Amino acid sequence: MTSPFPPPGVTVLTVGELTRAVREKLEEAFVNVWVEGEVSNLAKPSSGHQYLTLKDDTAPLKAVLYRGVGLRLKFDLTDGMHVIARGRLMVYEPRGEYQFAIEEIQPKGVGPLELAFRQLKEKLSVRGWFEPGRKKRLPRIPRRMVLVTSATGSAVRDMLEILARRWPAVEVWVCPVRVQGEGAVPEVVAALGALNRLRPADGVPIDLLILGRGGGSLEDLWTFNEEAVAEAIVASRIPVVTGIGHEDDLTIADMVADRRCLTPSDAAARCVPDRAEVMAWLEGLEGKMRDRLQSRIETARTKLDELASRRCFRLPLERVRDEERRLDDWLGRMDRAARQRLEQAAARLESVSPLNVLARGYSLTRKESEKDVLRTTERVRPGDILVTQLHQGRIVSRVEEAEYEPGRGREG
Repeated sequence: MTSPFPPPGVTVLTVGELTRAVREKLEEAFVNVWVEGEVSNLAKPSSGHQYLTLKDDTAPLKAVLYRGVGLRLKFDLTDGMHVIARGRLMVYEPRGEYQFAIEEIQPKGVGPLELAFRQLKEKLSVRGWFEPGRKKRLPRIPRRMVLVTSATGSAVRDMLEILARRWPAVEVWVCPVRVQGEGAVPEVVAALGALNRLRPADGVPIDLLILGRGGGSLEDLWTFNEEAVAEAIVASRIPVVTGIGHEDDLTIADMVADRRCLTPSDAAARCVPDRAEVMAWLEGLEGKMRDRLQSRIETARTKLDELASRRCFRLPLERVRDEERRLDDWLGRMDRAARQRLEQAAARLESVSPLNVLARGYSLTRKESEKDVLRTTERVRPGDILVTQLHQGRIVSRVEEAEYEPGRGREG
């Protein structure tokens, strides 16, 4: 005879009922649990939640970091990171799985802020934000500068006092912002952005920004370790100088700034020249210029005395008179040469003059009606009137007969 199944008096639960019962017991028993393990299988979907597995050498534990908790983390979870987490166990009924809901988590062996600093430093280093070649040069003598800092701290008073003492000519504005706590990061980012967009009505640009605050703990200075602040500094067209904390404090803002100073006071001192030093330099320069000018005057006076002792300056008209005599000599020579050449030309002309030819017994004959001299008898006819020019006087005659002698050439 077979026994009934299930036995009488046994309560049969559905899978859902059993899962809910386990959930109630489990979640009630493990409300606040601390777990240590290594992060693996990390997933970050668009919902903002982070899903991961915490494991050791013996077992894995599925875990979830909800978005609200994740936003409070200063560092990024990565696979292989050894962490200590606090949270509660919960059962995910659709899968019948339990998981660890993390409410607080920190890396083991290093503080969360220190880890966050290292991670952001490595991230920005890859972008080249720390490279010296990216950083802007500071003006030697700024005309207008802005202190981006708390309006109530001692840092702003120290900076204003130092600037007024060292270089009172600089115009200083104060842009008050919160430098720690909730809301500090967006205020600093907004201030840097607004100052870069500002175009002063008087046309004098903002030459320099000093981002400063006094000392404090790592948590107090954390505003200047946020990526948003670093990005605003890098994006600034106006050079940014940081003076944050004490000498030993180093922030991400210091590393991306165009110049990092040790303290706010140090930043104020380094951004403007020292009036006393400039005055001493000018006085020294004045002395050097005076000495050089005096030396040049003495040299010029010596040269002037030397020139004044020369004969040309003692008897200035002597050279002029010598040249005048030389000019007279040349004019005489030129006059005699010109007269001689003129006489020679006249002689040559005289030698070929028709009057001289006539004087030697020659004559010129032409027809009375023509001006051309007759060379042959071809143009002469009996009865033509001829005019014969002698050396003295002329003869007018009539042609009775004209004989032509061939072979003597023809009149052309």
